[in-house]
Amino acid sequence: MSALKVHNSLTRKKEVFTSITPGHVGLYVCGPTVSGESHLGHARPFITFDIVFRYLQYLGYKVRYVRNITDAGHFEEEGRAAEDKISTKAILEKLEPMELVQKYTNLYHWAMRAFNNLDPSIEPTATGHIVEQIVMIEKIIADGYAYVANGSVYFDVEKYNTDFSAKGMPYGILSGRVLDEQIDSTRELDNQEEKRNKADFALWKKAPPEHIMRWVSPWGEGFPGWHIECSAMSTKYLGKEFDIHGGGMDLQFPHHECEIAQSAVCNHKIPARYWLHNNMITINGKKMGKSYNNVIKLSELFTGTHPALEQAYHPMVIRFFILQTHYRSTLDFGNEALKGAEKGLRRLWEAYENLQHLSITSDIATDEALNTNVLQLVADFDTFMNDDFNTAKVLANMFELVTIINGIKDKHIAPNAISSSTLTLLQTKMKIFVEEVFGLQPLQQQNNDKVDGVIQLLIDIRKQAKLRKDYVTSDKIRNELAGLGIQLKDEKDGSISYTLA
Repeated sequence: MSALKVHNSLTRKKEVFTSITPGHVGLYVCGPTVSGESHLGHARPFITFDIVFRYLQYLGYKVRYVRNITDAGHFEEEGRAAEDKISTKAILEKLEPMELVQKYTNLYHWAMRAFNNLDPSIEPTATGHIVEQIVMIEKIIADGYAYVANGSVYFDVEKYNTDFSAKGMPYGILSGRVLDEQIDSTRELDNQEEKRNKADFALWKKAPPEHIMRWVSPWGEGFPGWHIECSAMSTKYLGKEFDIHGGGMDLQFPHHECEIAQSAVCNHKIPARYWLHNNMITINGKKMGKSYNNVIKLSELFTGTHPALEQAYHPMVIRFFILQTHYRSTLDFGNEALKGAEKGLRRLWEAYENLQHLSITSDIATDEALNTNVLQLVADFDTFMNDDFNTAKVLANMFELVTIINGIKDKHIAPNAISSSTLTLLQTKMKIFVEEVFGLQPLQQQNNDKVDGVIQLLIDIRKQAKLRKDYVTSDKIRNELAGLGIQLKDEKDGSISYTLA
């Protein structure tokens, strides 16, 4: 079998993957900011790196998969005004910040289960690692690469770039951006006057009086910057240098670039050997954004309630659709494409189930060319996945096999055209790749009368609790149901509907 090759964003080329510790892989992926419900754009990285996780395990590696939860409001440096996203949303929803965090964390986990994503090995939170972030910031200050200004701490990008360029770790090594161009293109945001240079980014922000989420630090009460949390958590759980860092292409700059700079100062190494980035999605050819009214929440996707959708789409249809395109290629969502994916998944699964019931007694194939073709199609599952996780090519092979499987089932192809050993291999590899590597499941009817009756009873109990102003009970029912994959929705007429994943 060929060696696994991955496209390393750091070197901009495909490389043979070699883990630091033989037989073990450290994988870090940037998780969600739980200030709102996950949307379609989040689906791609989380499904992509679930496949990476699954395939590395298939290859025999023991994988420590760390995927963080950002549950502290962070200061966003590029493209948006400075804001504490979680505090702002908590005020709008009249919730305590950590209540809001729990609500959207539950919804996030609900969506991950719906997609059949495996749980990570460790899921650390930003708020659970404030101490580690402060310690890292103190080290960066002590080494002269950060400075305190009015209770905030900023990373000195220019000084870092001057010193670390000679060490082969310039600022911009991952994204390819030149520092002077970055400074010229940086937007004017709040508190820019505190910085020595526009390109400097926040490690710690002083909390204004109205800021809800705040922690005590050597520089006063405040909250961590966006980038420091990932450096602190990846170092704690995977060490100073680990194997793979993953995330969406939109995180390459500034987030991952800043992670490299912070970790280089503290640990004198680029944190990860291989950097993997999935490409972005578009919707009907347009970038997803609020201005286009095409930001589709995952609950809307599963229920078909967004105006851009013609119907509801099962989570497995979304997973299958994402697997049809290589993770580094752009992916355009549209109703026709999703309907096509639904038909394709049904066809694949029907043939997959038929395959399990086929039996051949002959050890000698009567059609040697067909037998050889089947063996090659199956062998190429590994070949294509070893070529930078090319799920699209594996699926193409699967559909060639679907035609053969259906042909044998319908007796258009003689049952003994392929040998019994070839059939056994085909059955085994299809099971492994369809269910274990690709994580696909059948499209099943999700509701039944008994489940509906139990949920309606809980909805009635919740209504009664709200009438008594017993919000602790009503919120507990809503959150517990969300944790089980049951999403409640308040309708305009006062009724409450639900969806299952």
